[in-house]
Amino acid sequence: MSQSVERALGILPLLARGPAGLGEVAEELGVHKSTALRLLRTLGEHGFAYRQPDGRYRLGSRLFALAAEAVENLDVRAVAHPHLVDLGRLTGHTVHLALHQDDEVVYIDKVESRYPVRLYSRIGRPVPLTVAAVAKLLVADLPEGDREALAGRIEYPRYTARSTPGPEAFLRELALVREQGWAADLGGHEEAVNCVGAPVRGPDGRVVAALSVSAPTVVVDAEGLLELLPLVRRTADTISREYSGSAQRDPSPS
Repeated sequence: MSQSVERALGILPLLARGPAGLGEVAEELGVHKSTALRLLRTLGEHGFAYRQPDGRYRLGSRLFALAAEAVENLDVRAVAHPHLVDLGRLTGHTVHLALHQDDEVVYIDKVESRYPVRLYSRIGRPVPLTVAAVAKLLVADLPEGDREALAGRIEYPRYTARSTPGPEAFLRELALVREQGWAADLGGHEEAVNCVGAPVRGPDGRVVAALSVSAPTVVVDAEGLLELLPLVRRTADTISREYSGSAQRDPSPS
């Protein structure tokens, strides 16, 4: 990387922490003030830095505009789809990707299993909010007040004997999901279908989507499906990094 470009990029994290004077910038970069001033002027000309009346510099509006535009144009489904296909190929099971919209969680992508038994689900269809693995992952990431409010206003259908019975149990399940970083539905919606899922995170670390692998017990039992959890989590982590534009590895265990 060009030394000038590298130095200019090094200014941005400093300004993100708050306004900084010329001397602080020069010290942070380990350069003379004249070099720091030249870099700051260049950033300022392009709207990435702004000189305040007090002489200190802060991040410029152009940087915020670009960030907002990038987030708006991110399509998590487009990023995720090739990885969903790979996960389906490796496991042979049904793979879903879901988003949270208002009080609903809906599937936005699906890769069919490679065996004759197919799961009844389709893109655009809401999932059972209180039992589905993807729903638990998405709702668990909401702020505490929002989680509690949602838990108090939704219904709790008894799909099976393993379905979540009420708001207290739901909140306990969400707390567990937040702690462990993954979710499961082991016969909570359909007695003969199990599911494990993992979160897809955006640049700010928040959960933007959730993916899952589902299979009927005639194909694989719950224990066998849970053995795929490391692969499911690695896939979600890979999608998260690509979606966020980060090369860093997620620290979640494999």
